[in-house]
Amino acid sequence: MSRILNVVRLQLVNKQTWVWIPLIVLGSALALSIVIYAMIPSDGPKYGGAGQAPLWYFFALGLQALTLTFPFSQALSVTRREFFLGTLLTAIGGALLLTAVFLLGGWIEDVTHGWGVNGYVFRLPWVWEGGPLAAALTYFTLALFLFLVGFTGATIFKRAGALAIAVVGVGVGAALVGVVFVITRFELWGQVGAGLAGLGALGLALWGLVAIAVLAGISYLVLRRAIP
Repeated sequence: MSRILNVVRLQLVNKQTWVWIPLIVLGSALALSIVIYAMIPSDGPKYGGAGQAPLWYFFALGLQALTLTFPFSQALSVTRREFFLGTLLTAIGGALLLTAVFLLGGWIEDVTHGWGVNGYVFRLPWVWEGGPLAAALTYFTLALFLFLVGFTGATIFKRAGALAIAVVGVGVGAALVGVVFVITRFELWGQVGAGLAGLGALGLALWGLVAIAVLAGISYLVLRRAIP
């Protein structure tokens, strides 16, 4: 366990990547959103997607977590299993921290009636309809999922190069197009929409945890044979 925690310390050596840049992205997105909300003459509630900005940054964070530190960790005789577990633990900690910030932001928006301009970045109705715990799980799952998408892509690149990334990307795109074709061909969009609405943010977050487990397994298996 101590060696895994050493990997966490190794990842956090670059606090700019893990702490300051996400906070700058979030703060800038929030400030710009409030200014835009204030310029909208409508008195009704205003909602925006600026809160997604730091969540999407976790995708880039997943890429950097492997490419910037994996070669160095191998020079320090860290096993691939220790590196994977330590990096995943760091990502979980980062996702929890970001979730706490989002919950605090949602509480502030509730108390201040949307920063005084009836504008909301964190407290989106469809996310918070299940309560703060459901919102927390949604934010945490999305952040960790995007991290693992980036991390898995980086492991594939390290193992098999750019051609493999292109093949995987085309394959995933083709699969998505195939799913859309089947849904459209058999006119299932109504049922799909009703199913997603029935799941809500909490249900989607729980399915997201399943996707996270799958991605974690894939990335670990590929990392075992990745070239530093």
